[in-house]
Amino acid sequence: MEPAPIFHADLAEGPDGGEAWVVAAADGTRLRVAAWPGGDAGTVLVFPGRNEHVEKYGRTAGALARMGYATVAIDWRGQGHSDRAPGSGDRGHVDAFADYQSDVAAMMALVDSTGLPEPLFLLAHSMGGAIGLRALAEGLGVRAAAFSAPMWGIQMAAYLRPLARGVSAVGRATGLGLREVPVGRRESYLVVTAFDENALTSDEATYDWMVSHAVRDPRLALGRPTLTWLHEALAETRRLLNVPKPDVPAYVGIAAEEAIVDNGAIRHLAGTWPGIRVEEYAGARHELMMERAEVRDRFLAAVDAHFRAAAPAASAGARISRG
Repeated sequence: MEPAPIFHADLAEGPDGGEAWVVAAADGTRLRVAAWPGGDAGTVLVFPGRNEHVEKYGRTAGALARMGYATVAIDWRGQGHSDRAPGSGDRGHVDAFADYQSDVAAMMALVDSTGLPEPLFLLAHSMGGAIGLRALAEGLGVRAAAFSAPMWGIQMAAYLRPLARGVSAVGRATGLGLREVPVGRRESYLVVTAFDENALTSDEATYDWMVSHAVRDPRLALGRPTLTWLHEALAETRRLLNVPKPDVPAYVGIAAEEAIVDNGAIRHLAGTWPGIRVEEYAGARHELMMERAEVRDRFLAAVDAHFRAAAPAASAGARISRG
């Protein structure tokens, strides 16, 4: 573990005292992890989505700090200031979705060594929701989990789904897995999409803030994914349906105006997870934590209530001393 050479604290607008480190996954991939202090209610592990980075969760860390939580977030391999596969550029490539679990393990090793308050909680968005469910199934040690628009299914027209599976599978099998998917703009979504056309948030000020990250540091934005990423994403969403669901209290927020993940698939998977609660947010788009204040605050208040119900005050406030 070493200090990260780049951490845009001014862009993040997180709590004072935020820091970022570089940690190594088991395969040598170097990953950037950031942490912000909070109170003694515990530590929230933020699993971001595709095309996200640690600075994007600085404001969320601030809201969580006001609730008493410390926050830790990660740049997954292939994005932000973590290592990228040779030749993958800004496509957010991953050879296999299982590789993200090595990133989780590296993140947890850092958490174990930094004296952050227990208990631990998971807050996962979009692609991070797929990574998070897999991590929970493999024994991630958190008291409770919350998901924002988890990628338990990808929204696309029914007739395109078999085509996407076929094209991505052939591309991977023929050594073309690093090629971009053949639809959409090559440039970063945030750079080329006007607010009025965006599918992420209905809050213009927050959208402008996200755009400012991509403009200030191009490594904080991705273009189209690779064929291998798409193949792996589609395969993982199918596999997750049959993963034994963890005995962890779970809360899911979904957006009524969702255009990226598949709300039907989310509800279907939730039906296989006893005790999970799904709540739909009217008027909201994909990124609940980046939405207008009434949506964002309501979602984070629900997350806080969910976490506190799973961790009575008497058990909170201990310090992680492992490692």
